[in-house]
Amino acid sequence: MKKLAFVMVLTLSMSLTSIAQKINWVTFEEALALQKKKPKKIMMDVYTNWCGPCKMLDKNTFQNADVAKYVNDNYYAVKFDAEGNEKVNYKGNVYDNKGYKPEMASRRNSVHNLTHALQVNAYPTIVFFDEIGDMIFPLRGYQEPRQLELYLKMFLKDKHKEMKTQEDFNAYNSAFKPEFKD
Repeated sequence: MKKLAFVMVLTLSMSLTSIAQKINWVTFEEALALQKKKPKKIMMDVYTNWCGPCKMLDKNTFQNADVAKYVNDNYYAVKFDAEGNEKVNYKGNVYDNKGYKPEMASRRNSVHNLTHALQVNAYPTIVFFDEIGDMIFPLRGYQEPRQLELYLKMFLKDKHKEMKTQEDFNAYNSAFKPEFKD
């Protein structure tokens, strides 16, 4: 009986630990500063408050234990409101949102200048940056954990640099064996 109780407590604590795994989000400027101390790639979630697929990405993908652990171990994770009001220093430029209206904060608002600079035109978009803060690729649309896994691992290992054609990517995608649980 004591063994059964111990196993049940152990199982419960392990499942709570995996559920509690969260991504350690930082601002873009914090991530760029952290890169100078310890180089890592950046994964930026460009979202809006009104975007349904953005909320699904948060709930279904970013709260997935495998995704959270992999991102925390290998990337600096940034949440960036594509229509927000923060000033951002990036590559010697200051980006802001001059048309921002506070009364529209929870609805469609003016688009932030950094959103334009990153060529983001759909939400959500996950933008990947290399270890010195140069943009690698904007991944548009909702991604399930196993879909995102392909890109997280491809960019981390710089496999994208070996791909010259769509066929190269298709071959990588076909050979990829996902390990994340949905």
